[in-house]
Amino acid sequence: MRPTPHKTADALPAVYDPVARAAHWLTFVLVAAEFVVGWTMPDIGWGTEPTGLIGLHLLLGGSLLVIIVFRLCWRLTHRAPPQPASLPAWQRWSAGATHVALYALLLIVPLTGLASAAAREWPVRAFGFITLPAIVAPHAKIGFKLGDLHSDILSWVLLGAIGLHVLAALYHRLINRDTVLRRMLPSVGP
Repeated sequence: MRPTPHKTADALPAVYDPVARAAHWLTFVLVAAEFVVGWTMPDIGWGTEPTGLIGLHLLLGGSLLVIIVFRLCWRLTHRAPPQPASLPAWQRWSAGATHVALYALLLIVPLTGLASAAAREWPVRAFGFITLPAIVAPHAKIGFKLGDLHSDILSWVLLGAIGLHVLAALYHRLINRDTVLRRMLPSVGP
C-alpha cells in the first residue's frame, strides 16, 4: 500500500469519484439535448402523437429522470470531496444551496413532463427499454397543468440555475484560479 502524500497548496485537489463525475457529465449531455430538442420540437396540442422530436424528448427526459435518481442515491451513499478550506463561508453555503436547487429541479422538471405524458397516455421509456410508470391518470387535468408548468416555467428556472452553476464554475477557474472546478472535471483522477 502506498503512503498517502501530505496535501499541500499545490497538491491535486480532492475530486469527486469517477462514477459521480461520469453521472454529472451524462446529466449535462442529456439536459443540453433536452433543451435543444424541446426548443425545436413542434407544439403539443390535442391529438398530437409522440413521434419524431416529441418522442426523442420523452426518451431523453425519461433517461434523465433515471440518471438523476441514480445520482441522488449515489450522492446519499458517497460523500462529496471536501471543499477547499480557502472558500469563504458564503461561497460554501451558496454552493450547497445551488446544488440542492439543481437536484430538485432536475427531479421536478422530468416528473412534470412524465405527468403530462401520462395524462396524454404516452409511454415514456428511459434509454428506450425501461418503461416508466404513469404517475397520473389518463386525461387528468393535473397532468396537463403540470405539463404547462414544465414547459412554461420550470424549464426556464432550471436553465437559470444551470447558468448560475456554470458562472460560478467559471468564476472559480478564471477569476479565483482555485481548484473548485477541477473537482468535477473528467480528466482529473484519483
